[in-house]
Amino acid sequence: MAIMESPECIGLSPDVTTTSPPASENVSNSLNSDLRRRASAAVKSDIVMKELESDLDLSSSSKVNGSNSEEDCKRNEVTNGDGGMKLAGELSNERDDKYNKVGNGDGGGGGGVEASFKYAFRASVPAHRKIKESPLSSDAIFKQSHAGLFNLCIVVLVAVNGRLIIENLMKYGWLIRADFWFSSTSLRDWPLLMCGLSLPMFPLAAFSVEKLVQKKYISEPVVVVLHVLITTTAILYPVFVILRCDSAVLSGVALMLVACIVWLKLVSYAHTNYDMRALTKSLEKGESLPNHPNVDHTYTVSFKSLLYFMVAPTLCYQLSYPRTACIRKGWVARQLIKLVIFTGLMGFIIEQYINPIVKNSQHPLKGDFLYAIERVLKLSVPNLYVWLCMFYCFFHLWLNILAELLRFGDREFYKDWWNAKTVEEYWRMWNMPVHKWMVRHIYFPCLRNGIPKGVAVLIAFLVSAIFHELCIAVPCHIFKFWAFIGIMFQVPLVILTNYLQAKFQNSMVGNMIFWCFFSILGQPMSVLLYYHDLMNRKVNSR
Repeated sequence: MAIMESPECIGLSPDVTTTSPPASENVSNSLNSDLRRRASAAVKSDIVMKELESDLDLSSSSKVNGSNSEEDCKRNEVTNGDGGMKLAGELSNERDDKYNKVGNGDGGGGGGVEASFKYAFRASVPAHRKIKESPLSSDAIFKQSHAGLFNLCIVVLVAVNGRLIIENLMKYGWLIRADFWFSSTSLRDWPLLMCGLSLPMFPLAAFSVEKLVQKKYISEPVVVVLHVLITTTAILYPVFVILRCDSAVLSGVALMLVACIVWLKLVSYAHTNYDMRALTKSLEKGESLPNHPNVDHTYTVSFKSLLYFMVAPTLCYQLSYPRTACIRKGWVARQLIKLVIFTGLMGFIIEQYINPIVKNSQHPLKGDFLYAIERVLKLSVPNLYVWLCMFYCFFHLWLNILAELLRFGDREFYKDWWNAKTVEEYWRMWNMPVHKWMVRHIYFPCLRNGIPKGVAVLIAFLVSAIFHELCIAVPCHIFKFWAFIGIMFQVPLVILTNYLQAKFQNSMVGNMIFWCFFSILGQPMSVLLYYHDLMNRKVNSR
């Protein structure tokens, strides 16, 4: 408040200032004491005025000039904090009491504050003082929170889908079968179960190789050959078992996912130890290495480190990880309950919506094109819900539960991939464990060996496409490379969305293209392709 900073505001004449030489020491002390008391009262008055402005929703410029009469204030009603109704006059009296307390304390000064309050509502005070944009205009829409609209979208989404669920149940009844959760044919999948239980022998073999090379019993080329044999066998052994057994698709997918995780971990374990051995040898030769804080020059082989790495929610091996202080048992219990709920929701959507749509559809590459597009679009919404539930259950709930039980500190299992402006950004943020593995063991090693950046990115997508194909085609016993083609199709999408992002700065064109091609068209098309090919295979086998 600029007015209260002037000498007139605290009761001094214009010719009296704090820097004037005193006539005597007593007069100076008395004047300085009076000045301090009045200045303190002015500061307190300023604080109370700000409180009043917040309570009455006044702007700072409306403190000066003008006021409505007390009779007009008494005719208005305001709601108090308890939900009852209080007259504006009573509220005004409370504010006057605040001013009186400030004005009467330590030197007075309350008269100016009361006058400022009483003259703060004049009709001559301007109501429009600044250039302001509408909240939803393009210049101001991203400068404020839209939490209320987000809540509205959630409420509408729940209401609309709730109505659709009720309508579906009334029309088709309860379509969930008991064999979705437990099937008698799953009991015949014991070869897959035994295969999964025998996978730990491959990490043990890799540990034995590292122990031998640590004691210098074998040379470096032999170590490389042995690790290649171990990792290759670790991925081909489950493939052989699944192809030999006519097992359930879900069991085969689970086994292949576990086998791929073991393969990625073994590659990281072998590559990291190889790099640490190379650094150790360089130090032994007297070579100077950069003193980088993130580079570990110590080469040790620890079974405890390997065991923790094989169960930890990461694919990148290192000797130690950031650890949390304790395990929050109540938090783990809540996450487990969420995991059960969302897994059940995912199963409900699959059985109640996706299965009937898929069974009543034709092969998307055969027949009427418009009919195929209609089937794909009809399947896109429930498929998107299942995909989001899968992401939430695995990347958020399960990995966080595992990290909490192991006190694993780095919980960045994903980033805000839903805001990705390009397909390349999406792949960098969607699956952080795989992304870190790709960067650490494929992308930068390619760059260090002189491979161009574009070729290194292509190699990374090629590896990803191969493993996507293994996880889907092997359990389905179908090798038509739909998953492989779908992943490799991301490369031109990366180029397209990067171009659009460069051309239309600060736009979400790439984000919309990602949602359209990846979630609305791509995944439903893959589901239909694999389903019809799987059904045709079963018919032909009979």
